[in-house]
Amino acid sequence: QVQLVESGGGLVQAGDSLRLSCAASERIFNRYAMGWFRQAPGKEREFVAAFAWRGGATYYADSVKGRFAISKDNARNTVYLQMNSLKPEDTAVYYCVAGGSGSDPAGYDVWGQGTQVTVAS
Repeated sequence: QVQLVESGGGLVQAGDSLRLSCAASERIFNRYAMGWFRQAPGKEREFVAAFAWRGGATYYADSVKGRFAISKDNARNTVYLQMNSLKPEDTAVYYCVAGGSGSDPAGYDVWGQGTQVTVAS
């Protein structure tokens, strides 16, 4: 049973913007905090952004702070990642996650299939 489905990745130029979407099952969306991780070739999975477990606060990796924004649409059970001023080092597979908190990927139980973001210089 697929519970998280990402979309919106692609190939862009440095400085461009992209918005990733993550459609969640209603159960997942209403029960768990959600966030985004990414994994570049040859590197470990890296925290990008997430909602707090309670209260709606948001958290960002230092590398994306001020450029990326996480948001959600409760009516659509969807979480977004707006990525602005993209850099080549943002190139990675981006994963939507749920069921955990914080920046440790091991803390999240549910992962989407990933969507590729490639930023050309």
